[in-house]
Amino acid sequence: MTGYLLRRIGQTVVVLLGVSVIVFALTHLLPGGPARAILGIRATPAAIAAFNHAHGYDRPVSLQYLSYLNSLLHGDLGFSYTQNQSVASLLAQDIPKSAYLSLLALAISIIVGLPLGIAQAVRRNRFLDYAVTTGAFLGYSMPVFWLGLLLITWFAVDLSLLPPEAPQTATLGGALADPAAMVLPVAALAIVSIASFSRFMRSAAIENLAQDYIRTARAKGLAERTILVRHLLRNAMLPIITLIGLSIPTLVAGNLVVEQVFNYPGVGLLFFNAALRRDYPVEIALTLLGSALVVVGNLVADLAYGVADPRVRLA
Repeated sequence: MTGYLLRRIGQTVVVLLGVSVIVFALTHLLPGGPARAILGIRATPAAIAAFNHAHGYDRPVSLQYLSYLNSLLHGDLGFSYTQNQSVASLLAQDIPKSAYLSLLALAISIIVGLPLGIAQAVRRNRFLDYAVTTGAFLGYSMPVFWLGLLLITWFAVDLSLLPPEAPQTATLGGALADPAAMVLPVAALAIVSIASFSRFMRSAAIENLAQDYIRTARAKGLAERTILVRHLLRNAMLPIITLIGLSIPTLVAGNLVVEQVFNYPGVGLLFFNAALRRDYPVEIALTLLGSALVVVGNLVADLAYGVADPRVRLA
C-alpha cells in the first residue's frame, strides 16, 4: 500500500506540473500576449510595456515559469485583475458555497439513486424497471442548463413556489439561512446525478445477482432484505465508488452551468465571470485546482476499492 501511495503521489506531481506548463504556455499564446488581451486592442505600446514590466512578462519565459511555479508552491495563486483581490481570497470565499451545493446534490443522488438501481435490478424487465429507466434516460440526456430553466419556469414563474435564483450571499452562512432558494439548483444537479447513479447501480446489481454467493445466501434461507443490504450492496459498490471519486472535483471546483443559470455565487460562477472579463489569473488558478482535484478524486476512488472489496490488492 505504501509503495502504491508513493507512486500515485509521484504521478500526481507529474500531472500537475504538466498542467501548469500547458496553462502557462496558453497564456503566452494569446494574440498580443497577456498584456494586449487584458488591456484591450486600444492599449498604447507604452501601457503594454509598463504592464509587462509590472507583471514580469518582459523577462525570459523560463524565468517567468520558475517564478510562477515558486508562487504556486507558496500558495500564491495570483491577483485578480478585475476584482482587485487575491485569487486565494476569492477561492476561500466561494469554495464553501460550491461545496455546500454539490454535497447536497451528491447526498440526494446517492440516497435516491442507489435504492432505485437495486429495485430495478430486483424487478428487472417489469413496469418499475421500465418506468425508472425511461426517467433516467430523460434526466441523463437533458442538458443541465435546459433542466434548470424548466425548473425555474415551472416552480418559480408558473407556480410561484420557489425563488428563481439561488441565495445571493457572499458567505456560506447566508446560503444556509435560505434553504428555499437552494431547492432548484440542488434539484437540477441531483436529477442528472440520480440518473447516473441508478443506471450504474442497476447494471452492477444485475451482474451480482447472478453470482454464486447470492444463490448460496438464498439457499441458506436469508431474508431478501439481508441479502440485498449486507451482500449485494457492498459488492455492487465499485462502479459507484468511481462515480463518487469523479464527483470530488465538483465539490470544490463548482458546477459552472448550474451556478450560472441560478446566479449562485460559487466557484463555477467565479470562473464564468473571469472568462467574460478575461481575468486570466482566476482562470489559471481554477484550471489548476480542477486538475488537482481530478487526480485526487481518482486516487480516493482507487483506495476506496481496497476497502469495499478485499479482493482488490493495491501493490
